[in-house]
Amino acid sequence: MRYSAFNLVAQTLRGNRGWQPVWRDAAPKASYDAVIVGGGGHGLATAYYLAKEHGLTNVAVIEKGWIGSGNAGRNTTIIRSNYREPGNIPLYELSMKLWEGLEQDLNYNAMVSQRGVCNLYHSDAQRDAFARRGNMMRIHGVDAELLDDVAIRRYAPFLDFDNARFPIRGGLLQRRGGTARHDAVVWGYARGADERGIDIVQNCEVTGFRIENGAVLGVETTRGFIGARKVGLAVAGNSSRLAALAGFRVPIETCILQAMVTEGIKPLIPGVITFGAGHFYISQSDKGGLVFGGDIDAYKSYAQRGNLPVIEDVCEGGMAVMPMIGRLRVLRQWAGNVDMTMDGSPIIDGTPIAGLYFNGGWCYGGFKATPASGFVFAHLIARNAPHPAAADLRLDRFLTGHVIDENGQGAQPNLH
Repeated sequence: MRYSAFNLVAQTLRGNRGWQPVWRDAAPKASYDAVIVGGGGHGLATAYYLAKEHGLTNVAVIEKGWIGSGNAGRNTTIIRSNYREPGNIPLYELSMKLWEGLEQDLNYNAMVSQRGVCNLYHSDAQRDAFARRGNMMRIHGVDAELLDDVAIRRYAPFLDFDNARFPIRGGLLQRRGGTARHDAVVWGYARGADERGIDIVQNCEVTGFRIENGAVLGVETTRGFIGARKVGLAVAGNSSRLAALAGFRVPIETCILQAMVTEGIKPLIPGVITFGAGHFYISQSDKGGLVFGGDIDAYKSYAQRGNLPVIEDVCEGGMAVMPMIGRLRVLRQWAGNVDMTMDGSPIIDGTPIAGLYFNGGWCYGGFKATPASGFVFAHLIARNAPHPAAADLRLDRFLTGHVIDENGQGAQPNLH
């Protein structure tokens, strides 16, 4: 069924009894041309673009839980392409362009809202760093505006500009950034993939890989062996676990990233705002709740729950720039397990095993990259060659020294 205003009216007159399931809950077949492990946004987008762009429809997406049960349903919905490094900018800008046409492409309301993303700066040195980032963005054709004191007061007059500890001097604004509804994005890609014949297999956990003569033959799962000529891994915080099952290591550590939402209030936050003197970011949902998050927990874990010290740190950052939020009640808190690389940039590449491909290491940037990640990963799997937008995101870059140091922290763990 194609969604339209006409169908909405027709179903209303029929008492909404004619709506069909958004996708099939498929049972796994004995073999496929390709299997994508991970039913989050990246895995489903990969399957969708394999079918749409490359004509590969004998494909399965296998998910250990249900669609949307992982990080896809646990993020803060921010989309942006305000990156600094040449190895990252093309990928995230491709993603932004795909976001801008996603709802028409999928015929699904993903609630994409380009309300802007503004990174606050608090010192002259930070202003200069943001200016350099903005210049790099504009060199690559990405929109960026450096706001001064007057402009930032006009953009967000509710901020605490007179705070002596963290005076707000301005901000770097990307107006094309914003938010998208995370659940709707996953459901839209699942529906689009299903329409093109992709099998979406839920409650099917990978327990191992069948490998002979250095090439993958398929995956062992809790629902039996599934053969495949090609296998793509898009499992976020479980990347190192799956890689270990296949017999190789990845330069990734899994950490917990928390977020929370307050009770609903009238419209206040114009877009997404980030605190420059700490790790705090905030936006307002369509239901009125303020959604905010910050830094990862200080230890490694595969759990999907966080701890109070980080919540306290996040709230302190928020109170430093907008003390008024201290009057709001936090309704709920959640956490996802994120795959952190040592240079803050992702990996989309083949592996030492023929026919096995890897997509991971997204750090804080996984959701915003969803469309482009799927697009370039599908290109890699279908053609066995990297897409130009992801050519630098190699697995061996830490070995060769070609790091994409988006974090500015170096390529060694002891520099964190």
